[in-house]
Parts: sequence; C-alpha cells; structure tokens
Amino acid sequence: MIPNAAASVFFVLVLAKLLVIGAASPWLFWQDAAIAAAFGVLELAAKGKRWIWIPYAVLVAWIAVNVPVARVLGSWLTPPMLRAAAGPLADSIRYYLTPGNLLPLAAVVCFGVVLPFAMKRRRMAAGLVALIAIVVGAATTKAKDSTGFERNALTVLLPASGVAGGVAGNPRHRMNPLTRTNPLTRTNLGALRGSARGMNIVMVILESTASQYLGLYGADADPMPNLTALGRRSVVFDAAYAVYPESVKGLYATLCSRAPRAGAPLQESLQDSCTSLPAALGRAGYRTGLFHSGRFAYLGMDALVKQSGFDVAEDAGAIGGVVRSSFGVDEASTVARMRAWIDDEHDTRPFFLVYMPAAGHHPYASAIPGPFPVNSEFDRYRNALHEADQALGTLLTSLINPSLINPTMVLVFGDHGEAFGQHNGNAGHTLSIWEENVHVPMMLSIPGATIGEHRVTDPASVLDVAPTILDLIGARAPDGIEGASLLAPAARIAPFFADYSLDWFGLRDGCWKVQYERRSGRSSLFNLCEDPAETSDVAGRFQALHDELVKRVKQFFAI
Repeated sequence: MIPNAAASVFFVLVLAKLLVIGAASPWLFWQDAAIAAAFGVLELAAKGKRWIWIPYAVLVAWIAVNVPVARVLGSWLTPPMLRAAAGPLADSIRYYLTPGNLLPLAAVVCFGVVLPFAMKRRRMAAGLVALIAIVVGAATTKAKDSTGFERNALTVLLPASGVAGGVAGNPRHRMNPLTRTNPLTRTNLGALRGSARGMNIVMVILESTASQYLGLYGADADPMPNLTALGRRSVVFDAAYAVYPESVKGLYATLCSRAPRAGAPLQESLQDSCTSLPAALGRAGYRTGLFHSGRFAYLGMDALVKQSGFDVAEDAGAIGGVVRSSFGVDEASTVARMRAWIDDEHDTRPFFLVYMPAAGHHPYASAIPGPFPVNSEFDRYRNALHEADQALGTLLTSLINPSLINPTMVLVFGDHGEAFGQHNGNAGHTLSIWEENVHVPMMLSIPGATIGEHRVTDPASVLDVAPTILDLIGARAPDGIEGASLLAPAARIAPFFADYSLDWFGLRDGCWKVQYERRSGRSSLFNLCEDPAETSDVAGRFQALHDELVKRVKQFFAI
C-alpha cells in the first residue's frame, strides 16, 4: 500500500498546480509524483511514527505559499527569487496580499489538512495515478512547452546540471553570412568619435522601461514626453537590449561591459577583473557621481557600487526625500541632490553623472499625479514612468546653465523592460527574455554633434555603453570587455539571458531573435522586422539559421 502522507503530498502538489495554471495535461504532474515517491520512502522509514507529519506540514505550508506567487509571477519560488525578496520589495509584497491571492493559499492548507484522512481508503489508486504520471511525463516533457510548470514548488529548488559558469571569450564578431537573410542597414556613426571630448557626461538609466510603451518608439499614448523631446535631437537606437532583466546585474553589465555570470549571484561576477567606466573616466580627469532613488542594499548593489570607483555614490538613504517607500524616494528629491552636486563650485573638472530613478518599479507608486486614469496596473506603471520623465525634464533643464563650464552629453537607456501578460505567464521583468522584458530605449545627445533625430536600426546592447562613451571622449576602451563602441559600422549582436526561473538565453542579430532554454533544450526563432510581438516561431522554416544562432548563444554564454 502507498503511504498515506506521500499520497497526500502528491495530490496537494496537483491541486497547487491546478490553482495556478487551471486545466493541465497529465504529463505535467510527473515531478509531483516523483516528489511524492521520495516522500513515501521517508514515510516507510518512519515506520508509522508520528514525526512524519512534521515534514509533511512544512511541505504543505511551502507549497501553499508558492501558489499566490506563481499566480502573480508565472513561476514557483526559485532560489534567485528568494534572494530578491528582500526589504526593498516589501511594498510590492504587501500589494499582493489580497483576498484573491490569499484564498488559494488557504485552500491548499485546508486541503493538506483534510486529505490524509480521506486518503486512507484510496492509497492504491493514488499510487497508480502517480506511477502513470511519472512514466508519461518523463517521456514527453522535453517535447512540450510548459513554461516551466512541469516543475513544482519543490523541484525548482534543485540545482540544474551544467550550470553556466560565466561567458567565454568575446565571440561578438561578425556573424556567419547565413544570418544575413534579412539584414538591417548598418549605420556608421564614426563621425561622432571624439565629438564629446572635454564635455560633461550624464547617463540616465531608466527603471523598468520597455521601449514599446513609449511615444518615441511608436506607442499611441506617451508617458514620457520629455524623453521624446530629447530623442528629437539625439541618435536613437531602435534595437537596444538589456543583457539581463534586473537592475543590479544590468548595472554591472553597463559599468564593466561584461555580461554577469549565469546561474550565479552577482558576488561571483564581482570576483572577475573589471576596469569600470567610472574608474576609466576618473583617470581621464572626470569627477564621478552615482545617485539612485532606490537602495544600494539590494542584491549586492552596494558591493558593486563600492568596487566601481565612483567619487560619490548616494542612494535613497543618503538622499532622504519627501516621499519614501520600501524601494526608494521621490525623483524630485534625487534631482535636487544631483543639481547641488553638479553646481559644486569647488570642483571645476568635467563630471560624469549617473542617475538611476526608482520610478517605474513595482508597485508603481507615484509621488505626483499622472496623466493616465488609474484603472489598471499598466496605467499605474505609465504614471510612474511619467514621474521619471518629469524628473528627467527637470534635470535636462538644469544642464542648460551658463555657469557650467563645459557642455553636457546625455545618454539615456532602460535597465530592462516590464511585462504585462503579453506572453503566457510573463509578468514583471526578471523571468523571461521576451521583447517586453529586454528591449529598451536608448538615445545619445551630444551638443553640436547630434542635430535632429537620427534612428539606428542595428542591434545595440548595454554592454556597448562603456566603450561608446570612451570612444566619444577620445579615450581607449580597456581590455577584456565584451561590448564594442556603437560608433563603428560593425555588424553587431545583442545577447541577453534570464535565470530567475527557467534558464533562458538569447540574442538579437539583425531582424532575427533566438531564444534557447538550457534545461529543456527548447528554442524558438522570431523575425522581429515582420513580427515585433513575437507571435510566430519560424524555427521550422529557417532551421539552418536557427541552429546557427543557437550555436552562437551557447558559444557566448559558455553553455
């Protein structure tokens, strides 16, 4: 006979999965059956002793907590997600403590309490169901696209074999001609080399800002009109990408021009040698400052900032602010602090200023009224972007100041995007590499050099930011970087990955975008010039191209 607690574990896992994804095929439950079988071995070893119900209660509680998380984010709690669920996200967590999310949690707990009594007469049937699920599921799982829900709240905690340990070399060279089936025009911005020599540099890294929501990139309603106005006198990159859909690792990629290690916390990437952008500019005679409306004490950002070599680095705690949340302070307070730093009359060196707003991050709180009616999370998000845009406008206005000795070059880009269900189970920003997660705005404005709006359709990456800035001021980029100056006419790719839940790796090359999931081996290919919403996987029609790009992904990320 199948042990009573083990059979109950199986059906609690099944209920949890049904509450998250609704009706499901039997093959999705094979890992649930495997966990139940493992628990059955433990129960047999207990030989009827009551202590077995202690681990059973812990398992039920853990499964129950995972249900509202998976309903919101489309993934069970993974180790990276647990590391991220720290103090700065307290407001976001409280936002989801609603009856609609707490009732499923309570349902799993109640089911787990009642089920062992109901299972006494049905244990053999439960064993047969579990055996069928294991056999059928294990045989078919790689052929199915389950968005990771063949796993459960326990198996997501297990490490995957062959975790990538970093990137290999620098294979971002010219692609095989096979990938030029539908090329974009490669733009030569070489005339801009050295055009910002001696200028101040302002770099704005917008929080959770996907290009598709902005008027500058074709959105009907524009939450960021100041950004759009800046774009009219800038080089605008239409195909710019984050390397990783999270602010902290994205900042590392920007400052070091290196992709962070996959499958590892940021601290491991910080062990690699890196000549950071602020350190390089400091040696070139710049004073450097970083001002963040959020908090450095999140996912190791404080260690990154300390190692990067800024002269001044202040976050929400140092800035103060009129409006405070768990994630940070209002943007107006941060802009006021930056303006004071810019106006330091005792330091006349050109400056390198990095501004990282927090507006745009969930739960999309705004310190000022926005133009959109608050009817949905998306409207609240656009109002938060509008607050960031108002702060950007104030900062840009302050740069038109006769007291500034040098003119100021401005580079603005998004750290990552934000998803609102455009693809199945895709919410927030960290879990996937769809366009809404990684396609970001990017624009460069240089007084006297960028006149009018100039669009660049070639792929660009935040990896390219540091070497591009150094190229603009006439400085040499350090060795060992993986980015390249965007001023050169080379045919580029933009790599990206996400490993918070499933291990997604991909790249954009010309019109083509490939996605590869390491654990299952599933992959897809999209022609973004014809299908910008990624609705049609054309891997079957362009198999040779697909295979070549998957090979390049594996080569770059050493997987």
